Amino acid sequence: MGTDWSLHAVSPPPGAAEGVQAALDLVVAQMSQWEVESDLSRFNRGAAGAWHEIPAEFAHVVEAGLQIARASDGAFDPGLGHLTEAWGFGSAGPVEAVPERAATPDRTIDFDPATRRIRRGEGAALDLSGIAKGYGVDLAAEWLLANGIRHFLLEVGGELRGEGIRPDGQPWWVDVEMPPTSSIAPWRIALHDLSVATSGNYRRGFSAGGRYYSHSFDPNTGRPVVNGVASVTVLHRDCMMADGWATALTVLGPDAAILLADTHGLAACVVAGDREHVSRAWRAMLD
Repeated sequence: MGTDWSLHAVSPPPGAAEGVQAALDLVVAQMSQWEVESDLSRFNRGAAGAWHEIPAEFAHVVEAGLQIARASDGAFDPGLGHLTEAWGFGSAGPVEAVPERAATPDRTIDFDPATRRIRRGEGAALDLSGIAKGYGVDLAAEWLLANGIRHFLLEVGGELRGEGIRPDGQPWWVDVEMPPTSSIAPWRIALHDLSVATSGNYRRGFSAGGRYYSHSFDPNTGRPVVNGVASVTVLHRDCMMADGWATALTVLGPDAAILLADTHGLAACVVAGDREHVSRAWRAMLD
């Protein structure tokens, strides 16, 4: 996943680290754009319009991504892999210049849950980088719980899930990273059976022609977002859903993002410049 992970656990048995690593390795083997023989890469190399059966974990993430895509009216788009490659954020590596504008062909991803099969439109390439890391956190967390490890804080590349409590009886307290351009004080969050994910436009990008381009794409324009959002943080029981929704809300802009978060009962905080926009569910957690 191009990042590292950490685990703080109460009385973990031998093999806990290996169990977490195995869960993350499974996600990479199935859903990585950078692994040539991953299930995702082989699907993207296959013929457009052809159905492909995929493993259960892969199917679970695709279904969740498409659910968020529908709920966000396409702000989350799992089929924009060709765009991320063209802009230098995929397996081909960085680019030095802004790519030419191109027509937006069919980026449809179809999923049949009954048979765990997917197919893609002519212009679609599956890209789950906006949700798969969060799922990796969940998969590893479920392994820990299944093996009797009830109290832990698991972090993968800045996405976190906290279960149970610390040995001193406190919840797992974490600080939300604020954009370097913001003077807003970071939030401190108690992760007690809860996950948090942050999407930040300042984390990955490149500069060309005196302008900075982020790695977050607006599916409607096929270009990096330019809506003033610096970061979006979402709290959710499942880290996968927090991750995917943070990606979607980043695309929408502050006002539309909070409106959608309120519609779906999401605890979300959007930072744009030196201003915070928080949803009703986020505000309720302050009480």
